Amino acid sequence: MVGRTHTLMVVLASGLLVVLGGCSSPEPTPEPDVTVDLLHENWKDVPGVTAGGDGLQITATARRIVQQDGGGGQPNPPLNLAGTHLVVGGDFTLSATFADVTADASWALYDRPPVIADEFRVEPAGLRLTLQGDDLKIAVFDGTQRSDMTQPVPVHDEHVRVSDPGAPLTVHRSGDTLRIASGADTLSTLPLGKVFSSGNLWLGLSSDSGAFDVTSLKAAAPESAGLRTSGAAAADVQPSADGLQALAARTRPDFRIGAAVALGPLTGDADYAREFVGNFGALTPENAMKPQFLSPQQGVYTFEEADAIIAIAESKGMIVHGHTIAFTEAMPRWMQELPSGTDAERRSSATALRDYVTTVVTHFKGRLDSLDVVNEPFDVDQGTSFQQNIWYRVLGPNYPAVVSQVVHDADPDVKQFINENGADVPGHRQDALLKLALDTNAQGGHIYGVGLQAHVYDLETDAISSGELSRTLATFEAAGLRVRISENDVTDGQGTDAQAEQYATVLATCLRSRACVSYTTWGVDDRYDWLTDNHGSVKQGHDFLFDDGHPTPAYDAMRRALGG
Repeated sequence: MVGRTHTLMVVLASGLLVVLGGCSSPEPTPEPDVTVDLLHENWKDVPGVTAGGDGLQITATARRIVQQDGGGGQPNPPLNLAGTHLVVGGDFTLSATFADVTADASWALYDRPPVIADEFRVEPAGLRLTLQGDDLKIAVFDGTQRSDMTQPVPVHDEHVRVSDPGAPLTVHRSGDTLRIASGADTLSTLPLGKVFSSGNLWLGLSSDSGAFDVTSLKAAAPESAGLRTSGAAAADVQPSADGLQALAARTRPDFRIGAAVALGPLTGDADYAREFVGNFGALTPENAMKPQFLSPQQGVYTFEEADAIIAIAESKGMIVHGHTIAFTEAMPRWMQELPSGTDAERRSSATALRDYVTTVVTHFKGRLDSLDVVNEPFDVDQGTSFQQNIWYRVLGPNYPAVVSQVVHDADPDVKQFINENGADVPGHRQDALLKLALDTNAQGGHIYGVGLQAHVYDLETDAISSGELSRTLATFEAAGLRVRISENDVTDGQGTDAQAEQYATVLATCLRSRACVSYTTWGVDDRYDWLTDNHGSVKQGHDFLFDDGHPTPAYDAMRRALGG
C-alpha cells in the first residue's frame, strides 16, 4: 500500500546579531553545518524497529508496565538506548520523513533515558510528536516527578491540525522558545522550559497501534555546536583492579559480586556505568527479562533491550543471571488472561506457557550462567502457601517442576534457582523454600539452588545477623543446594552506619560459606532508586552502595569486608 509521506523536522537556530557602538556590523558568514545521517546509525537494539534497505520499519510493540496487582498498564514506548544518541552543545536541526503510516507515528526526543521502576516509568524531559492522519499531538515533558508516575502529565499538551500532511513539520528552538510549524504555517509557539537542557538527545520511534516507515532521518548543526553521535556510556569503562569484584577474587576467584541493572542508566549515565563496570563481576537484568518486557503480545517477542544488556556484560567479562521465568508480577496482559476454567482451556494455556518458556530460554541459551526459573512463589504476606498465579492455575501445584523441566530441555547447562524473599533467616518461610526446592527435584526438576533476596526494608524487623545467615547457608548446603544472595538492599532509615554494617555482614557471611556462590545487590545508585510508599506516593530511596555518583559508607564497609 502506498501511503502519504510526512516530513518531520526539529530545528534550533541562534539568530545571533552583534551591534557595537551603535554601528552595524556586516552579517557574519554562516558556519558550515555538520550533518549526521541517523537512518544508518545503530538501531538494532530498539524494540519495534527494523532496519531495511530503504530505511527503518516501525511496528507497534504494545509495551506496557503493569502494577503488582496486574492492573494498570502505563505505556512504555522504546528509545534508542544502546545504539546512537546525539550530543550537541548548541544549535541543531533534526529532520525525519515518515511514509505509509497505517495508524499513528510517534517520534520522541528526550534529554535522557526514562527511569523504569517495577511498576512505573519516570518520563524524562523532552518532546513527543505523534502524527495521526492530519492530527499532530504535541506533548512536552519537563522531567518533574509527580505523585502518580503511572499517569505522566505533559507541561504542554495540544492537538493541532496539519492542513497539508505532506508538508514538512518543523520545530524551531530559538532561545527559550519552541515554534512548531507545518510548511510556512505556525502551529504552536511555546516556552522551552527545561526541555533540551542536558546537551544529549535520545531518539525514539514508535507506534501505538500500527506501523510506518522512516525513509529519512538526519541531524545537522553548525560546527561550533559540536554535534556528534555517541554510544553507550559503559562502552569505554573497564573493570577496576581495585573494585569489589577484584577484591573478592583475591579470596575466592570463583565468587561473583553482582548488581541488578537497567539499560537506560547503563548506557546514558557515565557515573552509573563507572560504578557498575568498575566494581561488579555479575549482572542481573532488573526488569528487561521479565515477561512483560520480553513478550508484550502473545507470540511477539522484544528481546532487544535484554540482548543489549547481556552484550555489555559479555564485553566486560561478566556473567549474567537471568531474571525471571515464572512470576506472579510483571506479566503482560495476555499471559494474565490465559483461560484456566476447563481442562481444555488449561491444556491450551499450558501450551502457550511452555512455548513462552522454550522460546525465551532457547533465545538466551549459552549466554546465561544461571536463571530464576521460579520467582517469589509464596504468598506476599510471608506465609507458605503458593500464590494462585497463572502458572499455578494452569499447570497445577507442581508447576515449578514443570517449568524446570522445560527450561532444562531448552538449556541443560543453565543453573536453575528458585528465588524468594523472607527466607533469609531460619523459620517457616525458609523451611517451605527448602522443601519446595527438594520436592521440585524429586518431581523431575533441575534446581541447582535458591536465591535469598535479603531485602532489608527496616533494620528493626528485617535485619539479618551473621549467625542466622550462617545457619541458613549450612541448612541449604546440607541439602545439596547452593545459595545466591540475590537482591540485597538495605534502608538507611536507621542511619548510614547501621546500613553499612548490615551490608558488610551479609556479604562477609556469604563469602565465608562455600554454599554461597554469589552476592548481588538490587541496584547501583540511589539516583535510580524510586518506589511507591504505602499511600501510593512516589519517593526516592537511599538503599544502594552509591548515591548520585558518590560511594556511600556502605560501599566503604563492603570494601573492608573484602579486605580492601
